Amino acid sequence: MAEPEDDGTPGLFSRELGDWLGSNEPKTLAGLGGVFGERAFAVAVLLLMFPAALPLPTGGVTHVLEIITIIVAAEMVIGLTTIWLPARWRNRELGGSMTGKALPFVVRRVASAERYSKPRGSILLRQRWFTRILGACLIGLAVAAALAPPFSGLDTLPAIGAVAISLGIILGDLLIVGKGALVGVSGIVVTLVLGAAVIDFFRSIVG
Repeated sequence: MAEPEDDGTPGLFSRELGDWLGSNEPKTLAGLGGVFGERAFAVAVLLLMFPAALPLPTGGVTHVLEIITIIVAAEMVIGLTTIWLPARWRNRELGGSMTGKALPFVVRRVASAERYSKPRGSILLRQRWFTRILGACLIGLAVAAALAPPFSGLDTLPAIGAVAISLGIILGDLLIVGKGALVGVSGIVVTLVLGAAVIDFFRSIVG
């Protein structure tokens, strides 16, 4: 199958994200609503879970981001149209390392995904009841990532799943959402299997 031609022009969302990153607007979760509207929920989850999706040490920062993700996803489930968070989190700047390194990397990855994405199942993705289901899935993936054993790298797959689901929502591509769900569920299964193996190992030693 021939690969899609790259004209060097990033897709709409990557441009919006890049423009927001390069603007003088405060780089806060509160600022997402004014720029991205109802997509702000998916954009917030994408940005919050992206650090955990990278196989890099984060010093426990990702656990805070995962807690915020759970709150944001819960608001998707109950049907809020704007993100609510405590002022301490809502108005906190994302930080130089995030805006200077992580977000530009996100923009490049999103631009790559846009080359292959199509508006598949976009009507379904706009349905409130389906958004609630996806919010519940994102909660499960964020919880799985948060509960993964420290320094095991097992939080990566659930986080990748959450990032892909969020990106699929933003791009209106149900196929990307489905692939994200598959990766996330696979990560949860791997975590459970390995966790059970570790428990059995220690039981055998103690016994």
